[in-house]
Amino acid sequence: MKRLLRSLNPLGTLWLLLRWTALAAPVGVLSGSASALFLWSLDQATQLRWQHGWLLWLLPVSGFVVGWVYHRHGRGSEGGNNLLIDQIHAPGGGVPVRMAPLVLGGTLLTHLCGGSAGREGTAVQMGGSLASLLGRMLHVSQEHWRVLLMSGVAAGFGSVFGTPLAGAVFAMEVLVVGRMQYQALIPVLVASLVGDATCSAWGAHHTVYHIAITPGSGEHAALDGWLLAKVVGAAALFGLASWCFAELTHGLQALYRRLIPYAPLRPVAGGVAVIALVYLLGTRDYLGLGVYGQTPESVSILSAFTVGGATPWSWLWKLLFTAVTLAAGFKGGEVTPLFFVGATLGNVLGTLAGAPVDLFAGLGFVAVFAGATNTPLACTLMGIELFGGHYAVYFAVACFVAYFCSGHTGIYLAQRIGVAKHTPAAGDGRTTLRQLRERR
Repeated sequence: MKRLLRSLNPLGTLWLLLRWTALAAPVGVLSGSASALFLWSLDQATQLRWQHGWLLWLLPVSGFVVGWVYHRHGRGSEGGNNLLIDQIHAPGGGVPVRMAPLVLGGTLLTHLCGGSAGREGTAVQMGGSLASLLGRMLHVSQEHWRVLLMSGVAAGFGSVFGTPLAGAVFAMEVLVVGRMQYQALIPVLVASLVGDATCSAWGAHHTVYHIAITPGSGEHAALDGWLLAKVVGAAALFGLASWCFAELTHGLQALYRRLIPYAPLRPVAGGVAVIALVYLLGTRDYLGLGVYGQTPESVSILSAFTVGGATPWSWLWKLLFTAVTLAAGFKGGEVTPLFFVGATLGNVLGTLAGAPVDLFAGLGFVAVFAGATNTPLACTLMGIELFGGHYAVYFAVACFVAYFCSGHTGIYLAQRIGVAKHTPAAGDGRTTLRQLRERR
């Protein structure tokens, strides 16, 4: 018994818990406050764009401004989320503090003029940058630095979407494909919970989504074999959509670099391409975040939860608009556009399969994200936090199948492959998706 108590060392465990809470909580406060400011600013930028349609014509100009600022002053910040992942794996040069204001300003300019981008990348980068600043001030060790950066990622993600549990798991799951980084379990949970609470305390509001629950079915939906088969089939297509988005974005990025050597001109070309797509299609539904529509008839994430709320190709157009925007060098994130792609694709597949459209929109919402980021557990939790636990099994099936079907690709090329999804692949925990892509 004495040997067991010594091995447990309850006082040492308690001290470690308190120490990590004391380090992670300030990260949550800083990240949650930054997310609140970002969400408010993003809403103002979107409203201005809706009120002044001519701002779209300034998209190439804003692209040049963003590209030039990063080219001249963003050294070390261009890597974005991939830089954070690299620094967590192998702490070295650190994450520049200037990353936070640069990505905030770049994202707001992108949205103000109509670029199709998201918000997760901005929130995560701000969280990582602020965590890095705190680490410098406290002179923490390299191991503690890694955990602080993971806490910043968790707090940024959890606060910007209002999903603290998903934020905590995302920070542990996104680093290595197929493996979880449990050594940071307590800090990331504390940071994500504090970040979400801080963001809410500032008055930031998150979108409420609704999936109808069958009357009298209890707390959990009974498994329906035929519906489950439809979910599996749809999930395979969700995974394919994730693969298409990642490969198209990386391919266009390489094309921009090859054709336009001077980096600040790449967003100019991307802005012109987005304007051309708008006038080719005759709609502005695929600009910006896409959570809400400018008019009641607009296609949006919210409209995708209703019958007839998306066209058969809405998902493809949003995928193309976003890939063109982000590959050119505009700032923002990929996740909210992926929500749009998944929800509208789910709307189409639910209609074709004779399944509940709102349920399939919710499944696509999280499953396309799961396939593109290789984080099926975090996305399953996100589905439960956003839509409720009634259809938790279906969320899990959709996310796991999409993750498997997306292959060894993803939007974060710095991810390492810990456990290969299928052969052949290097599941040694050292090979990155970037290296695997270069081999192919």
